[in-house]
Amino acid sequence: MDRISASLINPQQAYQWWLSAWQTIKPLLIAGHRLHVEVRPEKRSDAQNDLMWSCLTDLSRALLWPIDGQMQRLSPEEWKHIMSAGLKKEQRVAHGVGGGFVILGQRTSKMSKA
Repeated sequence: MDRISASLINPQQAYQWWLSAWQTIKPLLIAGHRLHVEVRPEKRSDAQNDLMWSCLTDLSRALLWPIDGQMQRLSPEEWKHIMSAGLKKEQRVAHGVGGGFVILGQRTSKMSKA
């Protein structure tokens, strides 16, 4: 067994899943294996991720953004950084190693669906 996971939707379904998972992991624990269990809010789906990147690509093709006093095209990844920073209430900015600035703490992989 490499990994078992599930999206828990309601108490009844979650309870049944836990019972089934217990039947899978109990023999492993008895055999001395160490396991890690994590419960966290659901992340965005592949469809949501595809839509996000499609929208970011559309922005990169359609809009110019002011950088160093000039209007320039940004890559989808750069638009992701701008939009992610807009979701945070407080921003931390640091000087970049090669100049410019870096917005800190904007990892979308750590964000929930909400």
